[in-house]
Amino acid sequence: MIKQNPLGGTGLSISEVAFGGGVTGGILIEGGETAAVRALNRALAIGINWIDTAALYGNGASETTIGHHIHALEPQPYVSTKVRIERDQMHDIPGAIERGLDQSLKRLNLDSVALFQLHNQLGDAVGDRPQLSPVQVLGAGGVADTFDRLKDQGLFLASGMTAAGETRAILEVIESGRFDCAQVYYNALNPSAGWSRAHPNWRAQDFSGILAACFRQNMGVLNIRVFAGGPLAIAGRPGRLTVLTSGTDVDNEVRCAAAVRAVLGTQYGTPAQVALRFTLGNYDIATRIIGVGDLRDLDDALKAVELGPLPPEAIERLGRLWASDFKGL
Repeated sequence: MIKQNPLGGTGLSISEVAFGGGVTGGILIEGGETAAVRALNRALAIGINWIDTAALYGNGASETTIGHHIHALEPQPYVSTKVRIERDQMHDIPGAIERGLDQSLKRLNLDSVALFQLHNQLGDAVGDRPQLSPVQVLGAGGVADTFDRLKDQGLFLASGMTAAGETRAILEVIESGRFDCAQVYYNALNPSAGWSRAHPNWRAQDFSGILAACFRQNMGVLNIRVFAGGPLAIAGRPGRLTVLTSGTDVDNEVRCAAAVRAVLGTQYGTPAQVALRFTLGNYDIATRIIGVGDLRDLDDALKAVELGPLPPEAIERLGRLWASDFKGL
């Protein structure tokens, strides 16, 4: 069974693996009602107590699917969702957040959620994504003030932010202490969030210090992109891969994932199991959000948990790979 961890200082307990309701996997968006219900019930049966979704996922479809079935699930899982403030909403950030939360709760068929998170990237965004500056997040009447007000109204138990965008801006928001949780990018292709500093040959985005900053603020950490959007779970080029970090592109992500598979081989499990086992070795992380496409993804996750974190020799191999810019041992 999948065990639970404390979610920072929120008082909530979260399963060490969470059910991701996004487009990676996508069963809540395009799998059909029967498949979605089977997957949700299977997740609960193996000990997953948390469903993570967002208004953006399937343009509300993921939330709607959850809302159709949430009250029939037993035991009742926690639900987290997110709001992204679009460019044409920047003139009224509080209003955009309030409307977004209200619409999400209606789709989810809930009066409140366990965790409500900011979905925008911070500082300079990667790709054509709407961004927010730390001032817009932390300044008077900004995101943090609005989240505090809505939290006080009982609409969610904990507040969160997404640690994506410009690393300096991410650290500024984390170190403000204004949020209870953070979604953190961390996987075998880019584990830099767990480092104090990056290797001299590191070419990808450097997230060094992010997990340490979350620890200092007693923030709950939700690990995103466990499979790097797909390349770490399957061989070849995923059909809908979008890159969330700077210093890389789709071709490079596929190249680096192939190098990980070549270095580790098959002795540590399937590619998806290996990717999840890697993140299980970082105990600053409360949960790892995985995309679910069918029941096999949940069985893979359970097997990875049973196997436990990758052994030291595997981590040593990965360390040499990272230091070589994924050019091999």
